Amino acid sequence: MLLSLERKELVSLMKDHESSICSISIHASGRHALTTANEIAQIWDLDTFTKKKTLNGAQTVGIQQVFFLPLSNTIISSFKDDSIFAWDFESLVCKYQLPVPEGPAPHYRAFATPRDGRLLAAGGRSHFLHIWTLESKTLLRIIDLPTKVRMVKQLEFLADSFDGGSSQTVGILSQDGIIRFVNIHTCKLVFEVGSHEKRINSFSLSPNGSDMACIMDSGCINIYSVPALTSHLKQAPAPVFKTLVDDRLRKKGGNSTIQSTSMEDSKQNKGRTSFSKQKKTVKPTWLKPSESTTEDEQSTATDGLSHSRLRAILRGYGEYPAKYRMFIWRSLLQLPENHAAFCSLVDKGTHSTFVTLHENYPIKSRKLLRVLQRILSALAHWSAVFGETEFLPLLVFPFVKLFQNNQLICFEVVATVLVNWCQNWFEFFPNPPINLLSMVENLLVHHDKNLLQHLVQADVKSQIYCWPIIETLFSEVLTKEEWLRIWDHIFSNHPSFLLFLVAAYLICSRKVLMQCTAKEDFEYFVHHRNACDISAVIQEAYHLQNTTPSDIDPGKMLEEFKPLTKGQYPVFNKYPKFIVDYQVQERERIRQEELEYLQQRQLAVELKKQAEERKEAEEAFYRNQELMMEAEKQRRDLILLEEQKLADQRVRLQRK
Repeated sequence: MLLSLERKELVSLMKDHESSICSISIHASGRHALTTANEIAQIWDLDTFTKKKTLNGAQTVGIQQVFFLPLSNTIISSFKDDSIFAWDFESLVCKYQLPVPEGPAPHYRAFATPRDGRLLAAGGRSHFLHIWTLESKTLLRIIDLPTKVRMVKQLEFLADSFDGGSSQTVGILSQDGIIRFVNIHTCKLVFEVGSHEKRINSFSLSPNGSDMACIMDSGCINIYSVPALTSHLKQAPAPVFKTLVDDRLRKKGGNSTIQSTSMEDSKQNKGRTSFSKQKKTVKPTWLKPSESTTEDEQSTATDGLSHSRLRAILRGYGEYPAKYRMFIWRSLLQLPENHAAFCSLVDKGTHSTFVTLHENYPIKSRKLLRVLQRILSALAHWSAVFGETEFLPLLVFPFVKLFQNNQLICFEVVATVLVNWCQNWFEFFPNPPINLLSMVENLLVHHDKNLLQHLVQADVKSQIYCWPIIETLFSEVLTKEEWLRIWDHIFSNHPSFLLFLVAAYLICSRKVLMQCTAKEDFEYFVHHRNACDISAVIQEAYHLQNTTPSDIDPGKMLEEFKPLTKGQYPVFNKYPKFIVDYQVQERERIRQEELEYLQQRQLAVELKKQAEERKEAEEAFYRNQELMMEAEKQRRDLILLEEQKLADQRVRLQRK
């Protein structure tokens, strides 16, 4: 299958392999492709989309991998007996064969070449990495990988802008899901990516070596910046410590001071160059200290995101950079990324409440609908109250649109919001949280008493002018950009800041609200976007937070932020259990009655169908009987006619 990235459509469908294709290689000219299956490799002309040549003859051995060498007309083929051949692209004549190394079979599985095509790295079901030089057709070096590496799954050379195509660093993905980048000349570990908790299934490097895409075991695709991963290699060396020596002291004390200085220097130099002084043997081994250094650097980079500095940036610029917003949110919320716990919730399937979600929320994008249904079902399986919460789809949908490509992060962001910013929402379930609404009313009493009096005179309660904004988390009254801005501030502050924003939004819209008199006008206001300056709303929210007395301050009444626990998600049971259980039982009873009704209706339909079929069969039988009787009558009439003819003939014969 050949697709056009520009036109986003199918260009051609090339069918000829009888078994599944295991690898595809493109010629440097871009005009030919090489596809490899288990027993055959085929060369395709990408101009005409037709098969050009076939490389077979390995039916008894099996092909491991076949690919073009960069910037050449040479094809490298590896078979399952560890033999490696080089073929001419035009004539398919074998140019040379690399000898199989002595000793245990390497069981080659992965291969890689740098851009200049002079070297070939090969690895397989062992902890040895073979480096071949294709100019002399000899084995240049065997790198002995750590004992925990039992199999090499993938190899790729890391390109550099200034190496002229002769890459010196190769990335090695092993069975433990970790990519280790090693210098093939010094046999030194440069850096590594991945861990046992975050395993990598496969990876791909950009042509210039600046970016790396990794498909994780969880199904996510992580994009890494290679310069950021190798930034520690470009740091200046540690300063050399030397002691100033007085000649007079040297004469009196001999060389004691000089020896002390040289020891100090040697210690520092030794600590700095412990890797570079490794001897180049045929089977170099890796050193564990470099691995620990990489882990330390990673932990330092992770812990280097200061929340106080982020808040300072937020107060200065009013919002976080859009490019890094999702990363900053994940850092602020301290998401645990519990893959196993999330998978166990997803594996429970679609919750019965959200089976007919598409009927109530007809979303055009089927993918978005599936993700929303999956997140809602996981929340309902996590806590029963979420299966009975009618406004939950409206609350979750904005986060689903943002994180639709990472369902784990989407679920944990929503769960963190429910645990922290939605605390005390379900104390009076299924009724609105009167205690939270009273907090907003208290803020209006203190900061804008005239507005509250107008709302009271219009007989508009907080369930009308306040709760719709809270339960949808501003998604109905703000644009996407405005919504993202306020959530930058919500995630960066105490959970009570959400209530300050609601009060600030009402105060900043007081001119519109003061002109409303009918209840329908207020309902329209809280369910539609309004011409309100979001920067003024945020500034007013901070003003309310700083000037509100402690006796009515929501921050004194709500709990501090608590991130989700690692490993397992916390228990969410802050709701009237008997009411939720009753609703669950009632819904289950109604569902059972619907099933029984549907079964009875189906049975009635089947009985009616059987009766109609029986009636049709009887009618057909009677029709056949009538036809048979008519045919029998015609036969008898014909026989009588024939007998009459015979009788007449006898009479005529007797007369003669």
